[in-house]
Amino acid sequence: MTERTAPGVLAARLAGRPATGERRLSGTLAEVTLDDGRVVIVKLGDGPGAARAETAGLRWLAEAGTVRVPTVYGHDAGRLVIDRVAPGAPSARAAARFGAALAALHATGAPAFGAPPPGGPTEAYIGRAPMRNVPGTHWPAWYAEHRVLPYLRRAVDDGTLRPAEAVLIEDVCARLPDLAGPAEPPARLHGDLWNGNVLWGTDGHVWLIDPAAHGGHRETDLAMLDLFGCPHLDEVLRGYGRAAPLADGWADRVGLHQLFPLLVHAVLFGRGYAEQALETARAALAR
Repeated sequence: MTERTAPGVLAARLAGRPATGERRLSGTLAEVTLDDGRVVIVKLGDGPGAARAETAGLRWLAEAGTVRVPTVYGHDAGRLVIDRVAPGAPSARAAARFGAALAALHATGAPAFGAPPPGGPTEAYIGRAPMRNVPGTHWPAWYAEHRVLPYLRRAVDDGTLRPAEAVLIEDVCARLPDLAGPAEPPARLHGDLWNGNVLWGTDGHVWLIDPAAHGGHRETDLAMLDLFGCPHLDEVLRGYGRAAPLADGWADRVGLHQLFPLLVHAVLFGRGYAEQALETARAALAR
């Protein structure tokens, strides 16, 4: 890389301190040490506008004052700079505390389902997959149109799902008004809450990174934690439920909320996730 684009140069400019060290962690991540001892991460975005979207999402989550997120110093056209979270070990106590904080985050709300964070783009990302943030007022219709069907269509176009199989998931979308449970107000979601984005800090708290933040249904964040596994998930859910009880039948709706990330993964990673999405759709229709 040229000096102009070096991670240390960007980190120093955005954090306002000289860089004293730089270490590549991967093709998309670099760790930079500043002269005051702070360590920051320079992260390459997943696509055009991704760094802007992630920066806006982190700031929106931080603004709520509930869950812990690393300080974000800013971004350029393709990269952002955030504080490094010192890694610790999972604990039941931290999990329960995180569940309560997540409930409080969701309760801060959003202007609409699909609303982007302030300053965030409509054309955002979830991981490496494009994700459009288009506001809506009726969750079942919005979820079908903007979170399930776009990835279903792409999976069919790519040959990952056959058209005859897609009908099963389309049937779930048609029945969403009956399957979705009681109406909920738009929640402020992390939006990509799989275990890899949940960091257990040395301070005994959970920290969240890499959001695909938007207004959505609070059960979606919890369903993603369940889908990809989370240490002490039972404690997370207990802490959440004590702070903000979930609507009756929420456990039966987990699969509905998992259709979105499963189809995203089918688009990104192939047939195995498509088959899991089909199994989830069958179970939802059998209820």
